[in-house]
Amino acid sequence: MSRAIHIDSSVSERPISFAKQTAIVICASAVIAVCARIILPLPFTPVPLTLANFGVLLVGLTLGSRRGFAAAALYLGWGAMGLPVFASSGPGSFAQMLGVTGGYLWAYPVVAFLAGWIAEHGRASFLRNLLASVAAEVVLFFAGVTWLVVYTHSWRQAAFFGLYPFFFAEVSKVMAASAAALRLRRSF
Repeated sequence: MSRAIHIDSSVSERPISFAKQTAIVICASAVIAVCARIILPLPFTPVPLTLANFGVLLVGLTLGSRRGFAAAALYLGWGAMGLPVFASSGPGSFAQMLGVTGGYLWAYPVVAFLAGWIAEHGRASFLRNLLASVAAEVVLFFAGVTWLVVYTHSWRQAAFFGLYPFFFAEVSKVMAASAAALRLRRSF
C-alpha cells in the first residue's frame, strides 16, 4: 500500500517539475526576444548589432544544452509565427529567417545547445563559460557569414558585412554572458 502511495506522490510531483521547466524555457525565450529588440543599426552593413547573441549565450550557459536549445527554438517559433521578437530592422516573421540575418537566426538553437553542453560538462567556472561562449560564437558567425555569402556572392564581402564590424561587441557579449551565467546558474 505504501508503495502505491509513493508512486502516486512521485507522479503528482512530475507535472509540477515539468510545469516549472516549461516556464523556465518560456521565460528564457522571452529574454532572447527582449535582447533581440535592443539594436544598433550600422549604416555600412545590413546586419544590425543586437544583444540577441548575448541572450542566446546567456540562456545556453545558464540553463544547459537541452533547455537552452528549447528556449532558442521556441524563440524562432515565435518569430516564424509573426510575433515581434526579431530585431526590428528586418521584415519580421518567417521572411526574416530567410533574409540576410537568417544564418544567425537558424544557428541560435545550436549555439545555445553547444554553449550549454560545454558549460555543463565540467566544473562551473568563468573560464569554462568563456570557452563555451567562444566555441558557440565561432559556430554562430560561421553560420551567419556562410549565409551572407549567398547574398553577396563573396566571402570577403560577407565577412565585411557579418563579422568584422561585430568583433569588439562580441568580445564584450561573450565576457558579460560568461560572468552573468556563472551567477545565474547557481539559482537554477
